[in-house]
Amino acid sequence: MKFKPLDIEEEPKGLKRLARKKHTLRTVIFVFIGALLGFLYFYITEGQHMDPLIPGDIVKSMLIGGFFGFFITNSPCARNRC
Repeated sequence: MKFKPLDIEEEPKGLKRLARKKHTLRTVIFVFIGALLGFLYFYITEGQHMDPLIPGDIVKSMLIGGFFGFFITNSPCARNRC
């Protein structure tokens, strides 16, 4: 009888495992795209009329855009569960 030796590999734990998932990468990309679009929307609508740009307003617009990017990739309908 011949036995094949077992190939045991350690699975990555924590952030390494999370970072290797395709869905995580897609979510991060969409959050950055949403934040960029939030900044562009702020600049086109309000930023051009203001001489000094207020960082707090820019950050709020980027957070809202980032949330939309997160929601687009993690909503139930985006995962075919609706």
